[in-house]
Amino acid sequence: MCGIVAYIGDRQAYPLLMKGLQRLEYRGYDSAGVALLNSSLNLYKKKGKVADLQDFVKGKDLRGNIGIGHTRWATHGEPNDENAHPHYSSSKKHVIIHNGIIENYVTLKKELGKRGYEFQSDTDTEVLVHLIEDIQAKEEVDLVEAVRIALNGVIGAYAIVILSKDNPDQLIAAKRGSPLVIGVGNKEFFVASDATPIVEHTKNVVYLNDNEIAIINRNENLKIKTIENKFMTPYMEELELNLETLEKGGYDHFMLKEIYEQPQSIKDSMRGRLNLETGIVGLGGIVDYEKKLANAERIIMIACGTSWHAGLVGEYLFEELARIPVEVEYASEFRYRDPVINKNDVVIAISQSGETADTLAAIELAKSKGATILGICNVVGSSIARATDAGSYTHAGPEVGVASTKAFTAQITLLALMALSVAQSKGNLKKSYFQQLMNELESIPAKVEKALEADEQIKYIAGVYKDVQNMLYLGRGYNFPVALEGALKLKEISYIHAEGYPAAEMKHGPIALIDEEMPVIFIATSKGPYPKVVSNIQEVKARKGKIIAIVTEGDTTVKELADYTIEIPETMEPFVPLLSVVPLQLLSYHIAVMRGCNVDQPRNLAKSVTVE
Repeated sequence: MCGIVAYIGDRQAYPLLMKGLQRLEYRGYDSAGVALLNSSLNLYKKKGKVADLQDFVKGKDLRGNIGIGHTRWATHGEPNDENAHPHYSSSKKHVIIHNGIIENYVTLKKELGKRGYEFQSDTDTEVLVHLIEDIQAKEEVDLVEAVRIALNGVIGAYAIVILSKDNPDQLIAAKRGSPLVIGVGNKEFFVASDATPIVEHTKNVVYLNDNEIAIINRNENLKIKTIENKFMTPYMEELELNLETLEKGGYDHFMLKEIYEQPQSIKDSMRGRLNLETGIVGLGGIVDYEKKLANAERIIMIACGTSWHAGLVGEYLFEELARIPVEVEYASEFRYRDPVINKNDVVIAISQSGETADTLAAIELAKSKGATILGICNVVGSSIARATDAGSYTHAGPEVGVASTKAFTAQITLLALMALSVAQSKGNLKKSYFQQLMNELESIPAKVEKALEADEQIKYIAGVYKDVQNMLYLGRGYNFPVALEGALKLKEISYIHAEGYPAAEMKHGPIALIDEEMPVIFIATSKGPYPKVVSNIQEVKARKGKIIAIVTEGDTTVKELADYTIEIPETMEPFVPLLSVVPLQLLSYHIAVMRGCNVDQPRNLAKSVTVE
């Protein structure tokens, strides 16, 4: 989950590294550091954010046209200066940056300790750089070969970049289970955890595959070999990322910008896939697997966090429209039991980043059982996109805010398209109803724009409830996953405890929490089990709970019961989550801002969870 950036070329490395770290800070912000090589190897690192590192290095020697940088999300060892990356080898000739976890680091550390190595940090990363140096000395090999041998002896996930004083014209990078991309410019190379630090310098990139080592020499072509010592031909790709999408564009926070981008991101997720003139829904990425999907005995959706909530909406969509049984699994739990998976099952893996470690591991488990694996992710060229049999990109554009917003609605949009496509191929929906669904889905972006118009009202409500300690979110049917997502958003960025429940389950325990101090958010839209939700609202009202309700435009019944109501446009029931989630995103955002929280970089969280 850490951010890696490196540069070798003719330009001064430090400004490029710092800009890259700022772009990668959403991946980790416990500490940051850089190493720069000129006549000496200078290493600077500091607990805190990238800005703290910038203050720390003022007046120091920042020369050099080769360097590496890192922004950390702590796994081994608390956030402090010593545990920050980069890490020196024992001789201080080599430095390393690392994203991932070396699972057998304790065993390796004990062995190295017996050989006289001393450790300055609590990290697994420092163990790896000492191991590499030890192998180099003992085997009398060059650094590339020492790295290759060392990586054959480690267990776990890693993306690493190594810089050595012995070779001022070389960077060595390698990956397994954590992302790493190499930008190829004009007589210069960039290395990063994702493309965001690279896009303003070059559109040409090479994504490293697992168990590959990149040897990056100044003024030479890129070389790639496997840890089995087999040379590979680098596969160059062109970035589709635009630099403008990585800027705030006048908004105070990336999260707010991304909430307001949803009309466009939903539209982009539908573009070329929803054809009203021909009456056809088609996703090119899975065209070869349409029959397999339509004939599936069962669909299993695997995901984590917000993507898991999108999968729950997908369960409703596929079961109602396509009439295929669906199970939605936490990827982290799925992989650690012995699930029953058949060859006629289709597994759909959902991930914004396409790098989620638990989801990747779950994919490998499902593959081993013979299931067909489809992917839904946002980042082109990501590990999940390459690990699955086929899949579709959401085309939501970069999501920099740690708390996912537009990725959630884009994932639901894509799941709706997939469910409609399967329903179409199976012929189990009346043509008139199918056309009605298509027309309604096409109208959603405009309706999201309308929902966003309630922002000032939501901001006022946020001011009323910003100091509460707890909130309860309740919904039924399609809105139950939205209740879960709304509660998660509030927890993530405002640090207020919140729980989401099916509204009917309130009577089976949570109702004990209701009193005049407990705000309860009901998603009470007019479709589906609306009368039942109204009854649940009355139960809370009788116990003096404070009620905030998301209602359909024109609602009068709930308005008489609730303390506050927020209206959204009317839509068909399968698409309600695309609208009902928007006020909950804005409410969480405004509460967090009013509480003085770091909205884009909430404590203890990172955007891309690439470790277990």
